[in-house]
Amino acid sequence: MSDDRDPTSGRFLPGNAGGPGNPYAKRIAALREALLAEVTPEDLRAIVRALVDQAKTGDVTAAREILLRTLGKPLEADLLERIEALEARLEETSAPGASGRGGRNA
Repeated sequence: MSDDRDPTSGRFLPGNAGGPGNPYAKRIAALREALLAEVTPEDLRAIVRALVDQAKTGDVTAAREILLRTLGKPLEADLLERIEALEARLEETSAPGASGRGGRNA
């Protein structure tokens, strides 16, 4: 283990400069700043409207972009539904008078 780490935990010691970071971070930040300075809310609305219009005419790529940006990935939506169903079952089993077995015949 190197001298800049704690010998017992392996954690970096105070004063460690860390890594070099992302060499492109400053450039990306400058490009984002320039983009945000040029794009108005009205521009964004027009772009989204055009994307919606394209999706309505059958452009699958446009439809996919809209659906992913508004509804999220299908897997994420499925996971949220499963979590909500599990939470509902937990609430049912923890309610007063519940058997505590989740409705199973164990």
